[in-house]
Parts: sequence; structure tokens; C-alpha cells
Amino acid sequence: EVQLVESGGGSVQAGGSLRLSCAASGLILDDYAIGWFRQAPGKEREGVSCISGSDGTTYFADSVKARFTVSSDNAKNTVYLQMNSLEPEDTAVYYCTAGFEFCTGEWSDQRDYDYWGQGTQVTVSS
Repeated sequence: EVQLVESGGGSVQAGGSLRLSCAASGLILDDYAIGWFRQAPGKEREGVSCISGSDGTTYFADSVKARFTVSSDNAKNTVYLQMNSLEPEDTAVYYCTAGFEFCTGEWSDQRDYDYWGQGTQVTVSS
């Protein structure tokens, strides 16, 4: 059974940082692309980032590109989303998801992902 478990969310003031973790079981990160999505209240879920487990290729949404980084520790089967210079607009539930093999230009299409975590809340106050 595949499980993705996010952790690391919390409350932080604008300008602060958080690191989210996505611990995977039942799959091998080398074989998957791991996406991060977020959903703010009243808004649709949107793509934040994608990392290919096999070669580390990454993609980011324009809104976070200069502030967020993503990395994977395949030995721990865990992906990390480092979020710096957080803004109130980053407030959302963050989800990690696994699907296909490589991140491509279509990485933010949610239909391409097979497995989803339960999400972790990130709240940024001004």
C-alpha cells in the first residue's frame, strides 16, 4: 500500500521559513515524480513544485520560484519542500503527491498523479 505522509506545517510570520517533508512508503522515489500542491480556502488546488526522483529535475510555480526549493533524500524515501520568505498568500493546505516517472512541462496537471497525502496546514500571518 502506497502512503505519503506530509509533516512540517505550522504557523509562521511573513518572511519566515518552513520545511515540509513528504515521507513515502510502498513506492521507491527513484521511480516517481513527486509533486507538491496547495489549496487555499475558497480556491482551487494549484501546483507548487515537482521533483523527479530519478534525476532530481525540478519545476516550480512562478509564484514560488525564487523562494522555494525542493529536494529528495532517496535513502530516506523522503522529499522536502523548503519554503523561505513566506507570504500570507502562501497560506494553504500543502499536499504531496506521486505519479508518473519524470517531471515535465505538464507537471502541474493533477490528473497525472496517482497517490496523495493527507495534507499539512501552512499559515502565514502578516
